[in-house]
Amino acid sequence: MAWRSHGKNHRDLIDQLKVNGIIKSTVVYNAMLAVDRKDFCHTREAYKDNPQPIGSNVTISAPHMHAHALETLAAYLQAGSKVLDVGCGSGYLTTCMAIMVGEAGRVVGIDHIKDLVELSKSNTARSHQTLLNSNRLLYVVGDGRKGYAEGAPYDCIHVGAAAPTLPQPIMPVVCNATGNLGNSLVRHPADEKRNQRHQHHNRSIFVISKLQFLLK
Repeated sequence: MAWRSHGKNHRDLIDQLKVNGIIKSTVVYNAMLAVDRKDFCHTREAYKDNPQPIGSNVTISAPHMHAHALETLAAYLQAGSKVLDVGCGSGYLTTCMAIMVGEAGRVVGIDHIKDLVELSKSNTARSHQTLLNSNRLLYVVGDGRKGYAEGAPYDCIHVGAAAPTLPQPIMPVVCNATGNLGNSLVRHPADEKRNQRHQHHNRSIFVISKLQFLLK
């Protein structure tokens, strides 16, 4: 039912994603409901379930892709978690993550395109300025392939850009206090053989977490 979850307004869009089985959990439903897509998608089709242009030759992903990503990450976006979102784009998904990790958590969104980082900030400020003021959500300009060491360690890293392989330089920024490297990758429950990425409509979602396995 993906690509059919169009809504007449924001709540209708989120409800359609739930009815069609894309949103499965209450926490993801509440997070997406709290972040109005029209604040991040400035076209007449903000509530259509398809990608929309946001400038810099980049699009905001379709709502069902955002829902899929958040459901995949839900186990790691716990209260107090520290998260890095590589390729923050419009800032929509990054803001949803910040909602999910709560007041004790922190999310860093990074993008190599300065205009997109500024766009993310202004989009988020429309309804969620407090996230920026509290430093619970931080946007930075940088090479996401290298991560953002200043905010490490992270409980998980989401790489939202399409990529054929995991960017290796990003691995060292997921270290715990003892220096051990979290090397786990979330696996799709329907296919345990997928040990590197989730593939959904030709897009890859990498998730690295220090929560599962640690290299000795």
